[in-house]
Amino acid sequence: ETASGLVRRLIPEDTPERREKALELALQELAEKGITSFHDAGEDQNFIDLLEQFKEQDRLTARMYVMLSSRKPELLQAWYKKGPHIDPDHMVTVRSIKLNMDGALGPWGAWLLEDYEDKPSHRGHETMPIALVSEVSEKGLELGFQVCSHAIGDRTNREVLDRYEAAFAKFPEVNDHRFRVEHAQHLHPDDISRFGEMGVIAAIQAIHLSSDRPWAIGRLGAKRIKDGAYVWQKLLQSGAVISNGTDAPVEPLDPVPSFFASVTRKTLKMTPEGGFEPDQKMTREQALKSYTLDGAYAEFEEDFKGSIEVGKAADFTVFDRNLMEVPENEILNTKVAMTIVGGKIIFKSE
Repeated sequence: ETASGLVRRLIPEDTPERREKALELALQELAEKGITSFHDAGEDQNFIDLLEQFKEQDRLTARMYVMLSSRKPELLQAWYKKGPHIDPDHMVTVRSIKLNMDGALGPWGAWLLEDYEDKPSHRGHETMPIALVSEVSEKGLELGFQVCSHAIGDRTNREVLDRYEAAFAKFPEVNDHRFRVEHAQHLHPDDISRFGEMGVIAAIQAIHLSSDRPWAIGRLGAKRIKDGAYVWQKLLQSGAVISNGTDAPVEPLDPVPSFFASVTRKTLKMTPEGGFEPDQKMTREQALKSYTLDGAYAEFEEDFKGSIEVGKAADFTVFDRNLMEVPENEILNTKVAMTIVGGKIIFKSE
């Protein structure tokens, strides 16, 4: 899970010009894909400074919600001293911390309660000391930072929820923390209801179902898949808020395939007939809300954006067909006709 670091250390430092160009291209792609707000899951001070520069120059065309990377302890210490930055202009907000607590299912890195089906005596591993969840959660509750923990395996999800719960008990006066679990991909049945009970947001990426489910059953076996993997309806029925995304650059940025996965539970080749574990499909209304209003809720902005109504930001996307009504097999053909942020057209298809 950390092998790329061996190579990354040898890559020359980016120049300021390259970083600026990269952000320019990223914003252009966001606009083309109809994305008006973006949750950036783990950044450093240089990038935050670049976003602020783009904002000052009126070049920032998407609203950025930035999580501080816990891989940089000195960054967290600096922000603990100054506290969250909640932008009154709603363009660059820094009020959350990203923890990377386990690996992925693909390389058997997700941390499980029981052995992998296809790798006996192996259960994956944590990628940061689990005690860090307690430490950062308590600091977050004390200073007003949201905590967002990457957790894919059922062991990691349980460990994170246990530590969130203990931290909440220490700070009972904080009743609107909106702590998140990023991915919440594979859960033990006993832990599903805890998301709703504890007010922890399940920040999922439905597109992972399309990409991973065909082979994930080999890793986890049929019972664990059915009982606790990609269990969106079970989470919603527990009262949990689901915030949806794409996990770019692991998956393509485009939200339309992820919307398709949310409502069909099929691969992007439209298989299998009826979808995987179809009882866990989201309705189109649930999927749309997970991408809009609940995405805004996951960054404390539901009163400002996330739905089209009087008094809210004029952030919206116009598609070339009605995603809520077109036949299922046409969803993937949907294209963005126009993207508007703060009442300004930032993209228009030719």
